[in-house]
Amino acid sequence: MIQRIQSIWLLLAALAAVSLLFVPIIGLGSAEGYFTLNGAGLKNEALPTTNNYPLLISTIAAALISVANIFNFRNRKLQMRLIWINILLLIGLGLWMFLLGKSVTGLKTLDIEEGVFVIPVAIIFLFLALRGVNNDEKLIRSADRLR
Repeated sequence: MIQRIQSIWLLLAALAAVSLLFVPIIGLGSAEGYFTLNGAGLKNEALPTTNNYPLLISTIAAALISVANIFNFRNRKLQMRLIWINILLLIGLGLWMFLLGKSVTGLKTLDIEEGVFVIPVAIIFLFLALRGVNNDEKLIRSADRLR
């Protein structure tokens, strides 16, 4: 049943993960210029793109796991595992982006952008989806006891 509440939370988590590709997370001013960091990597004003393909693939994978997990409603145990894997992936992405921003040489300024809040919001959505899956599991177990 796709019309469950955790489907909405998983869809919102997927949208948050996709928004990481477009919303700048931090701005970094250095001797080499001003960089912005998003889910695709560091971007410089002078250079058109400097994509970090492993980071880009990981960001897209986090979104795809959430979307695929919406249609995994028949196997609740696997759905819970995939939600935990997605939470760990998003935490790893956050750490990776922090280290990538820290690796800029000659860092002068650090500007916090609105994308900083996207990863925690996506993790909150995933925890809410996990709570919904747990509630469904409890409901199924109680119905099995009544039979």
